[in-house]
Amino acid sequence: MSGAEHTDPGAGPIPVLELRSVGRIHGRGEVRVEALAEVNLSVVPGEMLAVMGPSGSGKSTLLMLAGGLDTPTGGEVLVEGQPLGTLNRRRMAALRRRRIGYVFQDLNLVPALTAVENVALPLELDGASIRRARQAAQAALTEVGLEHFGDRFPDDMSGGQQQRVAIARALVGERRLVLADEPTGALDSTTGEAVLRVLRARSDAGAAVVLVTHEARHAAWADRIVFLRDGRLVDDTGSAASAESLLSRGGAR
Repeated sequence: MSGAEHTDPGAGPIPVLELRSVGRIHGRGEVRVEALAEVNLSVVPGEMLAVMGPSGSGKSTLLMLAGGLDTPTGGEVLVEGQPLGTLNRRRMAALRRRRIGYVFQDLNLVPALTAVENVALPLELDGASIRRARQAAQAALTEVGLEHFGDRFPDDMSGGQQQRVAIARALVGERRLVLADEPTGALDSTTGEAVLRVLRARSDAGAAVVLVTHEARHAAWADRIVFLRDGRLVDDTGSAASAESLLSRGGAR
């Protein structure tokens, strides 16, 4: 059992992800933008959380902070009880390689690497042998339905196939926190549902999954739904139908 699953008497499991009064401000003066304001949020082991909201509401900023890719201007972010603000650059990089999987909107695949090499990269950077890393990468590609695409380069794959390679890279290894920013955006409905099924299974196996989506039918796969507007957490609905109603009132694209 990992440290995130130990419990104190009378308390639930330690959250895999916790945001405490988190704020993020970009710029100063006339160009000052409050991307997030006083956000309090926690995600426990085995929970899949969907984050919804209009464009520009702070969803991607929230994921960047949760993954240690940006620093809050107020409050603190904790992963498995560890405040990210206390980690130096080396320890932060190690945490991201080992414990946090991130699916970016722009994918960030390395064009010169094959699919299996892209997926294996975090493990190899963390010191795993090439053989072990490639075996784990092939298993992750199989998990997303790309078992026969390991030797292909990104430019030789469709946008949807590249998206699934990026998702496999986020899942490979012992990831306790999976952050997915519109992971079904380049996928057809059938493939998109297959990817959501993979994320749901990873959550059911004990990971915490945070899914940013504009679609209530995708959010319905989650255990809980939260809604952001203008950088603030305005609703914790727990209901896809309620979230869809809020989304339409919020003027999402």
